[in-house]
Amino acid sequence: MIMSSAASEASRDPSGADQTRFALIQAALKLFGEKGFDGTSTREIATAARANIGSIAYHFGGKEGLRSACAEHIVEAVGAIAAQAIGPAAGALAGPMDRETARAILHAVAERFVMTVVGNPQAVPFVQFVLRELSQPTIALERIYDGVFEPNHKRFCLLWEKATGQPADSRQTMLTVFTIVGQVMYFRIAREAVTRRMGWADIGAAEGKAIAAAVCANIDAMVAAARKE
Repeated sequence: MIMSSAASEASRDPSGADQTRFALIQAALKLFGEKGFDGTSTREIATAARANIGSIAYHFGGKEGLRSACAEHIVEAVGAIAAQAIGPAAGALAGPMDRETARAILHAVAERFVMTVVGNPQAVPFVQFVLRELSQPTIALERIYDGVFEPNHKRFCLLWEKATGQPADSRQTMLTVFTIVGQVMYFRIAREAVTRRMGWADIGAAEGKAIAAAVCANIDAMVAAARKE
C-alpha cells in the first residue's frame, strides 16, 4: 500500500505524535485534492484527522507547511514504489544492460505504476493532490517535480535507451516516455468512463492486471518500432 511504511512508522510512537502528524497529512491530501488549498480550512483538516486544530501549527507551522509536508510525503512514497519496481537494477542503469532485461524492467515499472495509481483505492487522494498541483501549480509542485517527476522520468528514459538503443536524452525518447505515463494516468483520470465502457463495477486487482497487460503490449510495440529505427 502507498502509505504503509509511514503508517508503520507512526504506529511505533507510543506518544501518538507521529500518528497525529500522519493523520493530518492524509486528511490534507484528500481535502486539498478535492477542494484545493484555498478552499480547505484548517478546521476541516483537523476535523477529518480527528485532531486538535492547534496540532497543525504545532507539527507544520500552519497550513502552508502542511501542504509542503504533503508534497514531501508524496516524494517519499513514490520513491519507495520506484525502488520496489526497479529493485536491484537501479544501480545498473549507468552501465551495460541487456535489451531484454531492460524491456522486462519497463514492464515491471509499468505494472507497478498501474497497480499503484489505478488499482489501489488509497491512491485516490494522492493522485488528486498531484493532479490539482499540475493544473494549479504552487510551491508544492516544485518539490514533487524535483523529487518525483524529473528523476523518475530520467530513470524511465535510461531504461528506454537500454531497451531500444535510442538516446535517453533525445526529445523523442522523452516524449515517448511521457506517452507511456499518460496511458496509465488516463485510466485514473477517466476511471468512471473506463468502468462504464468495460462493464466493470470497479477497478480491482484483476482489472488492474488487464490494464497493465494492455500497457505492456503497447510498450512492446513501441520498443520494437524504436529498435527498427
